Amino acid sequence: MSRVIKSLALGALLLIGSGSVSAYTLEEFQFDSPEQQTEFRELIAKLRCLVCQNESLAGSQAELAQDLRNEVYRMMRAGQSQDEILDFLVERYGDFVLYDPPLKPSTYLLWFGPFVLIGIAGFVVVRTILAKKRAADEPISASEQERLKALLDNSPDSPSSSSRST
Repeated sequence: MSRVIKSLALGALLLIGSGSVSAYTLEEFQFDSPEQQTEFRELIAKLRCLVCQNESLAGSQAELAQDLRNEVYRMMRAGQSQDEILDFLVERYGDFVLYDPPLKPSTYLLWFGPFVLIGIAGFVVVRTILAKKRAADEPISASEQERLKALLDNSPDSPSSSSRST
């Protein structure tokens, strides 16, 4: 039994260790000054991982994110400004690469799409509730009342049917 536990513990340690080998750190990027390092971190925080889509380049572990971090690092080391780097990436990948895309006709869907969907959902919910309320308020017809009375009189739980059986 202890041999099984030792094997499981060793396997768990290997799994944990293998994950950290492939993980990245931002410490691998070397800069001449702390200001450059801060500028790099701010810039990659403004950029969206194209694979993960809900993570910034700073937090993503995807290979493409690592490639884009390397590209941004190379461009910064070549002396390009943040605006030049952002312009290059937007030209190459579109406004979606920005975590905060600009408001322009091509990004209206990104900015207003969620509000339109919420509005449509709200309209459908209100319309459904009102339709059910109207249907519940309509009285049943006389023929439906008679049919219901007949069904209730013939049911085994009704008082008149139990008195007949005794």
